[in-house]
Amino acid sequence: MHSHRELCERAVDPLEIAAGLEAHGVTDRAATRFRHRDVFSLAEELYARVPRAADNGTDASDAAPYPARSADPRAGWALRTLLPGAVCAVAVAATRGADGEGARSAIAVAGAVALAIALTVALRRGPLRVEGRTARVSRLRVCWLLAYLLYGDGLLRLSGGAPHGTSPLTDAAAPLVALSFAVAPAAWCAHLLSLRARRGLADSRALADFASRTRPPLVGLLTLYLLTLTALAVLAELVVGGDRGADTGHPAATVALGALLFLARLLTVHHVPKAAATGLGTACAVEALALVLATAGRVPGLESLSAPVRALVDAGGAGAVPAVACGAAALGLLIHATVALSRASAHT
Repeated sequence: MHSHRELCERAVDPLEIAAGLEAHGVTDRAATRFRHRDVFSLAEELYARVPRAADNGTDASDAAPYPARSADPRAGWALRTLLPGAVCAVAVAATRGADGEGARSAIAVAGAVALAIALTVALRRGPLRVEGRTARVSRLRVCWLLAYLLYGDGLLRLSGGAPHGTSPLTDAAAPLVALSFAVAPAAWCAHLLSLRARRGLADSRALADFASRTRPPLVGLLTLYLLTLTALAVLAELVVGGDRGADTGHPAATVALGALLFLARLLTVHHVPKAAATGLGTACAVEALALVLATAGRVPGLESLSAPVRALVDAGGAGAVPAVACGAAALGLLIHATVALSRASAHT
């Protein structure tokens, strides 16, 4: 009680004390030293014996450090998550309908700014909102991944002797549209996971019980998001993909990048930002290495350095590089998420 008095005073129910104890390393085995069968039972005694901050005249809204992760009470976030997709689709249509390279470039820049604003509005509220400010290094890594989506494939195709004349902005229209529309299903999956976790906290009597209740819906919702993202990627390729052909690997790269961004955001929302930053950094490093090797291969005597990249591009198109980089990083985050997000402390 002395070590965790502040946690107990600010908690609004025993479940939040149990989650806080778990976050501080108190397990069911440790609870037996205090003559309790599990952490939940220990939390109930602490909740009963420590006076609430609200009982001393403190406003309960100021006392509770663990707000429920429901999103906007008016459910306005559900509409805001559709905004990035709509803005991106309008920007792509306006860019392709403009006459002249200068007009297209101006519209593309304006569309990029509008898309950034729409993403900020969509993520500021709702289940994908991050409490506090995200780390600047994570934002830079996300910007790198998106920049590679715009320019990396074109540079790799150029080094591999692909035809000239395609614009990176036009080339990346389909992936950008798919990822923009994927914000909505990502928010809904995060919302459903939060609801299921809160229900599991109420029904569970032990940490292991909560973990067993949380993992199946977590895997199911991640699978649902991946299926939705795949459908969006394929549909975007059919509608706005142009005549680039089916050998570029863009749908796979889009799905891999979308899965990586969703898992990284989900882990950041649930207090695991270091793992998210590591996953994003790994994908950035692999893509940067691919560009370095492809460029070094053009130097006489160093052609062998680009052989792995060329083989990967020849097998799956230029999109195979981000597909492998982001897919491997997303797989690592998925394994970590099944463990980290099955803890009670991740949902308070």
